[in-house]
Amino acid sequence: MAGVDPVVLVAHGSRDPRAAAATRALAGAVAAARPGAVVLPSWLDHTEPTPVEVLRGLAAVGHPRAVLVPLLLTAAYHRRVDVPAAVAEAGAAGPPMAVRVTDVLGPVGAVVDATLLAGLRQRLAEAEPGRFDALVLAAAGTRDARARASVGRVATALGASYGVPCRVAYASAAAPSTGAAVARFRAAGAGRVAVSAYFLAPGLFHDAVTAVAREAGAVAVSAPLGDTPDLVRLLLSRITPGEKGERPASGLAGRSVVCGQAE
Repeated sequence: MAGVDPVVLVAHGSRDPRAAAATRALAGAVAAARPGAVVLPSWLDHTEPTPVEVLRGLAAVGHPRAVLVPLLLTAAYHRRVDVPAAVAEAGAAGPPMAVRVTDVLGPVGAVVDATLLAGLRQRLAEAEPGRFDALVLAAAGTRDARARASVGRVATALGASYGVPCRVAYASAAAPSTGAAVARFRAAGAGRVAVSAYFLAPGLFHDAVTAVAREAGAVAVSAPLGDTPDLVRLLLSRITPGEKGERPASGLAGRSVVCGQAE
């Protein structure tokens, strides 16, 4: 794939080393799906290198363009503020580079990607292949109302795909907690309640969600999406808009940025 722009994956970052390992594995899986392409992981916090360092390194060796993919499931503060700031800082010194920032991996607008749902369903099947009476979609949490609404759309679509009710729960920053959501379903008569983990990587939040869900009577808690084939396909559709039948990126995504200015 000579001439293909390098890809920079940008994760939030965590003190838990399992999270960085999962991001590196995902970068490896994306690279394997794009032979000859450069795919590099980076982190906004806790782990190095940062996206600023990776972008400057690519520019220094002569790459005129790059594609930056936020490894985020909602377009909240990190996507709206931290990612553009990193691109602007990278462009403030050194050779100029056009950086196309893609959409996040969660819903953009009203559409929930079929590949995202397929990845969530795969992880649930791995955790518990039986039937469910109800589902809880457990997310990290955010104070951003629009981001919470996007998580709600995923919960609605996931529940509809199983034909059961699905509620959103959060590990922090918003209510209800995962344990409370499971307990509400159980109190209403749902015998088999499963929790779908709306996380990309393992870490303290997923550990906490698993513990409280089990205490509340959940029959299963799925693993984070990690490097599932469906997530890799979703990433490919973000890198190359229109690939795999996905719609082109919307809004600012898909536009090139040079020194922080949209072209």
